Amino acid sequence: MRKTRVAVLISGRGSNMMALTEAAKKSSYPAEITLVLSNRPDAAGLVHAETAGIRTTSIDHTSFRGDRESFERAMHEQLLRRDIELVCLAGFMRLLSSWFIARWEDRILNIHPALLPAFKGLDTHRRALAAGVKIHGATVHFVSAEMDSGPIIAQGAVAVREGDDAETLAERVLEVEHRLYPLALGLVAAGRVRVVCGRCVIDGGLADGDALIVPEPDDRQQTDDR
Repeated sequence: MRKTRVAVLISGRGSNMMALTEAAKKSSYPAEITLVLSNRPDAAGLVHAETAGIRTTSIDHTSFRGDRESFERAMHEQLLRRDIELVCLAGFMRLLSSWFIARWEDRILNIHPALLPAFKGLDTHRRALAAGVKIHGATVHFVSAEMDSGPIIAQGAVAVREGDDAETLAERVLEVEHRLYPLALGLVAAGRVRVVCGRCVIDGGLADGDALIVPEPDDRQQTDDR
């Protein structure tokens, strides 16, 4: 089976990158992670990728002295050199310009720790708690020129519990992220996702529970609910 060549862009430890590389180890998975690129040479995720036998490179954005286009052109050249077909952002803490996005239109995936279109931007868990929402989660979407606004590929949710703070809620959402991102990348890499009128259409649909992943409550929570 031919696998789609994927680059993962990181800035830090890359926990979602590790979830993607773990999924890609399966022979039936339609994508292979062939490059991990960071804008920070000291990113811990680079070590994890190297340990997994994945080619890595870093392009230090600070060496471009605020010239974002030159930085992105350097990234673009690296991606082309490695015959990359899809790009996954996994904690990549740089906003991409319309120049870069146009060259990778509908080929850049991002995971956001909220149920878009709610809570775009940063500090999503604290803001969700302040708003009093009962369900929170994560979204994988295609990247567009407007931040956190591209077509939604898949979402996963968790219940907000009484007594949650930003840290406990973030931990549960991160568990969903690690399941959701491999699912979404697999769909795109298999050619099952089409963007029609700004919305994602998934050919063949999804199995029950895949469109919105809601983890089962643990035993303690079930007891509390009774």
